[in-house]
Amino acid sequence: MAHQTLSVQELKQIHKPVIKLKEREKTDIKTLDKIAIFITQRVGTMGFFGLIFLWTISWLSWNTLGPKDLRFDPFPGFVLWLFISNMIQIFLMPLIMIGQNLQGRYSDIRAENDFEINVKAEVEIETVLKHLENQNEIILKILEKVEEEK
Repeated sequence: MAHQTLSVQELKQIHKPVIKLKEREKTDIKTLDKIAIFITQRVGTMGFFGLIFLWTISWLSWNTLGPKDLRFDPFPGFVLWLFISNMIQIFLMPLIMIGQNLQGRYSDIRAENDFEINVKAEVEIETVLKHLENQNEIILKILEKVEEEK
C-alpha cells in the first residue's frame, strides 16, 4: 500500500479534528451570498414555479375573460405584466446562478473533506491490520512454545 502504517500513538498525534462544514458555511458566507442562496433555495422549487404559473394564468384569464367593467388590466396592460415577468426572470437568473456557484463551491469543500477522512480511515485500518498481524505472530509463537513444552 502507498501509506506507511503507523502506531496508534502516532495516529493520535497526527489526527486532525474533522471540520464541521455546516458551521463553517454559516460563518464564512457574506450577507449578500446568504441572500442569493436563500433566493436560490426558494425560487428554484416546483412550488414557486407553480405559484408564478397560477398567478400568470389567473391574471391573464381575469383580464381577458372577466367582466369588462371589473378588469383592472385590460388588453394592452397584460403585455406589461408579461414584460414585468420577463424582467423578474432576467433578475432571478443571475441570482440563481450565484447561489448555485456558492453551493457548488461548498460541495467541493465537502468532497475534499470526505477525501481526507477516507485517507485517514485507510491509514487507521492499515494500522489496525498491522497490529492484528503482530498479535497473530505473537499468538503463533506462544502456541509453538506451548506445543514444545508438551
